[in-house]
Amino acid sequence: MTALARWCLRRRLVVILLWLAAFTGTAAAAGLAGSAYSTDYAVPGTESGQAGALLAKAFPDRAGDTDTVVWHTATGSVRAADVRTTMERTLADVAELPGVAAVQSPYAPGGGRQISHDGHTAYAAVTFRASPDDLSPAQAGAVVRTARAAAGGGLQVEVGGSGAALTQAPQERLPELIGLAAAAVVLFLAFGSLAATLLPIITALAAVGTAAAGISLLGHAMTVADFAPMLGMLIGLGVGIDYALFIVTRHRKGLRAGLTVQESAVRAVAVSGRAVVFAGATVCIALLGMLTLRLGFLNGVALAASLTVVLTVAASVTLLPALLGLIGTRALGRRERRRLAAEGPRPDRRTGAAARWAGFVARRPKLLGAVAAAVMVALALPTLGLRLGTSDQGNDPATSTTRKAYDLLADGFGPGFNGPLTLVGSLDGATDRLAFDKLPGTLRHTPGVAQVGGPEFDGGHATGVITVVPDSAPQSRRTSDLVDRLRGTVLPAAADGTTLRVRVGGVTAGYDDFAAVIVGKLPLFMGVVIGLGSVLLLLAFRSVGIPVKAALMNLAAVAASFGIVVAVFQWGWGSEALGLGSAGPIEPFLPVIMVSVLFGLSMDYQVFLVSRMYEEWRRTGDNRRAVRVGLAETSRVINSAAVIMIAVFAAFVLSGDRIIAMFGIGLAAAVALDAFVLRTLLVPALMHLLGGANWWLPAWLDRRLPHLSIEPPPEPAAPAPPADDRPPVAV
Repeated sequence: MTALARWCLRRRLVVILLWLAAFTGTAAAAGLAGSAYSTDYAVPGTESGQAGALLAKAFPDRAGDTDTVVWHTATGSVRAADVRTTMERTLADVAELPGVAAVQSPYAPGGGRQISHDGHTAYAAVTFRASPDDLSPAQAGAVVRTARAAAGGGLQVEVGGSGAALTQAPQERLPELIGLAAAAVVLFLAFGSLAATLLPIITALAAVGTAAAGISLLGHAMTVADFAPMLGMLIGLGVGIDYALFIVTRHRKGLRAGLTVQESAVRAVAVSGRAVVFAGATVCIALLGMLTLRLGFLNGVALAASLTVVLTVAASVTLLPALLGLIGTRALGRRERRRLAAEGPRPDRRTGAAARWAGFVARRPKLLGAVAAAVMVALALPTLGLRLGTSDQGNDPATSTTRKAYDLLADGFGPGFNGPLTLVGSLDGATDRLAFDKLPGTLRHTPGVAQVGGPEFDGGHATGVITVVPDSAPQSRRTSDLVDRLRGTVLPAAADGTTLRVRVGGVTAGYDDFAAVIVGKLPLFMGVVIGLGSVLLLLAFRSVGIPVKAALMNLAAVAASFGIVVAVFQWGWGSEALGLGSAGPIEPFLPVIMVSVLFGLSMDYQVFLVSRMYEEWRRTGDNRRAVRVGLAETSRVINSAAVIMIAVFAAFVLSGDRIIAMFGIGLAAAVALDAFVLRTLLVPALMHLLGGANWWLPAWLDRRLPHLSIEPPPEPAAPAPPADDRPPVAV
């Protein structure tokens, strides 16, 4: 690490040009190749996945995306001559738009079922030529604008569907700008130097920009979910600025101690850079734990996020020292430079609020530890009610056209209309076809079923489709119960004595299957993530207690942050006020991704805090002093880093995307609790109570474990100040 830092300082212009070339090269390649992200979160092999595959094969004309134009009159009927004339003209205009394959109007022969019983609401199905993944936002936007232009004079027109959702795409620049602005304010308050403030931001942007282009290219090689780029940017900006902050803080300390710019930068990378590499490795291990689930789109998310972290670490230990050499002593503020020139080097004083807090925790570890534990338990309680399930356009903000269309359809045609179930039958012979023909009659008398449509058959009558509209909303537990009832009793009974096999698909069935797969694999996933992270800490700190406490603290942070996510998104506490839509279940893949990210980020603070304690423990053998000194010297920088990460994560709530907002709130809450409750309160309190047992490792295990050191050789002694000017150490 020292040799790398020296080379980057000597060849700083080369390093800067290499990073510039990497960024421009990947950005140009990504621009030429275009994006290829996926919105398909299906799990192959599940019953709903098999139903979808059979449907696509038997009815290829249904492969294109279908949106819904909905219109409503509060007074009068949609069958009125003026309304009919307006909407027939509008639908004819929509049918002529580029990318539109067909428009199914309620005013066409046989379209009466597309008008509600009270006559106040009607809808038309707009089928695009392209699938949802390939649909152009411009084409979808043209449909929305053309349809909504018909509104007025008591006629309300809205558009729902995945195409319409493209016109409400997340604000991809606003969250980043707000997060960066907040980070810049915190950095300037901490450093008092504009040059030092810009360095972490420039480093993070270089890494995240290169990673974003790389993720775009990765989408052409494997399945990458559409939210992966924004998730990578969220993680990259947070950890990238934090990693640079730790190194710049150490560099400024060296300058104040009288080291030259080169000596100080090399020492900063050798000391804090090692911790950054170690922390980055733990984040990547946690993220790559998603590979154990063997879910295609999660593999892409894991690799995309890991790529971002790897590049932020690389930028922190290569680009950052080059920039430190470029700005020289301007890493210090003007006042600090004048004081250094006038008074000479001075050692950092372990005084102030951080030292007083460390002493306070040392005096009352039992009381403070109990308070911290009570806070974490209280916040974690809502997690017990976590429900994984469907998040659809009924959860969009109340002002969006997709949400209005959803509500109009639910009011006019019933709550289950927005999430019909698709029953796909594999038919082999006349007996199977006869049984399938009789199935709609059975379904109409099944509790929980509101309407039944079909059956429809493909050209060879080898595949049949029946559409079932539940009497409850797609997100309702009753709809999930209906899926279970159909699979467990109704369909097996209908197929008795035949070879008929009927699979249940649809939105609710798909998400229920997804949730079942995730829950089934979660123990393995958690074991891999916790186990590998604990092994790294065991090797680094030569202690059994440190990794055990880290695992418990990480679980506490995850549980408490999920409690907040459940309260906001599932219970709806403030979700509408924040523009996040109505309450609904949590996305099935959210726990896996958040656990990966949170375990990695929690390990960051654990490494930075405990590495300083471990250094003092090895020097003195005094656990009380080691915990006190480690907390006093790292709490300020950890808290500053946490404020920056919280600001970056919280800014993504403004993205307009419900999934990204979940990540933003969950990660911001987890970092806040981790930094201000766990690492600066509960962890040091427990370490005071455990005493020397914190550092216990069986001798036989110590002999067999390889050595993984985070600490570099001792720092050179800085020039000492006059004897009468040395401040007392406040602990």
